[in-house]
Amino acid sequence: MIGDIHQHVTRYLVASLALFSYSAYVASFVPRDVSHALSDANWVSAMHEELENFERNYVWDLVEPPPNCRPIGTKWVFKNKQGEDGMVVRNKARLVAQGFCQKEGIDYEETFAPVARLEAIRILFAFAASKGFKLQQMDVKSAFLNGFIEEEVYVRQPPSFESARFPDRVYKLRKALYGLKQAPRAWYARLKSFLLKSRFVMGSVDKTLFLLSRDGDTLIVQIYVDDIIFGGSSHALVSSFAEQMSREFEMSLMGELQFFLGLQIKQSPKGTFVHQAKYTRDILEKFDMGDSKPMTTPMSTITALDADEDGEAVDQKKFRGMIGSLLYLTATRPDIQFAVCLCARYQASPRTSHCQAVKRIFRYLKFTPELGLWYSSGSSLSLRGFSDADPVLHSRTKHIEVRFHFLRYHYEKGDIDLIHVVSTNQLADIFTKPLEFDAFTRLRGYRLKEQVNFNASKRAEYVKKIYEQYKLSVDFL
Repeated sequence: MIGDIHQHVTRYLVASLALFSYSAYVASFVPRDVSHALSDANWVSAMHEELENFERNYVWDLVEPPPNCRPIGTKWVFKNKQGEDGMVVRNKARLVAQGFCQKEGIDYEETFAPVARLEAIRILFAFAASKGFKLQQMDVKSAFLNGFIEEEVYVRQPPSFESARFPDRVYKLRKALYGLKQAPRAWYARLKSFLLKSRFVMGSVDKTLFLLSRDGDTLIVQIYVDDIIFGGSSHALVSSFAEQMSREFEMSLMGELQFFLGLQIKQSPKGTFVHQAKYTRDILEKFDMGDSKPMTTPMSTITALDADEDGEAVDQKKFRGMIGSLLYLTATRPDIQFAVCLCARYQASPRTSHCQAVKRIFRYLKFTPELGLWYSSGSSLSLRGFSDADPVLHSRTKHIEVRFHFLRYHYEKGDIDLIHVVSTNQLADIFTKPLEFDAFTRLRGYRLKEQVNFNASKRAEYVKKIYEQYKLSVDFL
């Protein structure tokens, strides 16, 4: 008993010291404006750090404004960077250009820059888990400041940091600035050029994926703006890449990938678990559903949503906010995808019935906040698809012949294999219709050692066992 108390006290002291160490070097508030930020030494330091980055990267030159010059305004943007536990770990002050003032053809030409899709990120997780790669993460400090721009662009001096000697001068940009229309494209062009010179091969479909093969080893790099995920079959190759990037750019090497784009990642020898538990709890609190009664499924089988034009209208802005939050959660929660997409059809004119259906999804999330995707290290990389469709001909049928012959051609060629799936194992059902609790739970992926009779008396006990089993699996990872 005494040992347990000592252990709890030790944990409390460690947590308190960690909190004190963070709070001693960062501010806990986000400034309203520049004058508010100047009242705190931590935010002043953050602003100075940003401007020092500009000087180190030779971003601009202070010059006399040329004739007919219309410089673009600048603005300070303040944000607190949080860790996976929600604790503030860094105060970030960023000077951005007011790019909405730019005119196409004068201030910029092209703006497009490829960004990795979440589907590509999930495929990377599956591939890395199967190959036994330990994914690492790095962050490029002030990434856009590394991109060269071809246009002649002038910006005003930073608010509250104007030159005392030359207050009327403007900055002529050498490199891209956050907020400029062409900034993302300029940064991607710079990074792509560097990786290709380093003998990487760019993906033929995903232009944000780069591969390097050397002496039988493979290194894979995935880019998402200024966040870079990488891993490989050789520790020496991974370390070499990290050092190479640090020499070329100012980097923050963050170690093993744990938190990325709101996704929480746990890597182990048995596989990789990806979930959004923190995000789930946040949206439950945001929409006042934190104290709601949990539900075991996201949608009732008797629910039949329609336009409900005679129903009472609800707050459209709030309804769209709830749908948008849930759509992002489907990145790791395919079990709610059908229900969310069905409710999303009625964002133009939401009614009480639609809002109740959405709240049912939140109540289901209250019951299962930490569900996610599990990529086993022993899983195969072969592609498997489930289809619950019949090529029935009727007046609305289109392109049946093309689709039929396409599938038959690849089946005869041996590219694919078509296997009949019995209804009880039809995984497509969870994405196409609301299901009863037992079928929904089975298709969601749970397996208990003992078989449970799904009658009313044992249902609550079964639910409890499922949740306890899941919690154990998360703790084990």
